[in-house]
Amino acid sequence: MGVNVNIKKGDEVLIISGKDKGRRGKVQRVFPSENAVIVEGLNLAKKHSKPSKANPQGGVIDKALPLNISKVMVVCPGCNKPTRIVRERAADGTLVRSCRHCNRNLE
Repeated sequence: MGVNVNIKKGDEVLIISGKDKGRRGKVQRVFPSENAVIVEGLNLAKKHSKPSKANPQGGVIDKALPLNISKVMVVCPGCNKPTRIVRERAADGTLVRSCRHCNRNLE
């Protein structure tokens, strides 16, 4: 049972702990039920694959593994700082995500 996730596919995030601490990447996929995200090019593991039609030669490939959401922070495109997300009501009543530092909408 997942919690409300403030990170979306396509967001730029900063890794705040673990082996890739301090590196930035783009979110490829979000798993709300597991509280995990896959970040492009980060948290890679070597995987040995048998030859198949998709990969006729087989061999060792790099596979991106999921990271816990608590290990990443969204980077605001406006102020270029890692930030927590504030969810506020817009004038039309919809919820929008915004930066805590510069109050810019992240949508």
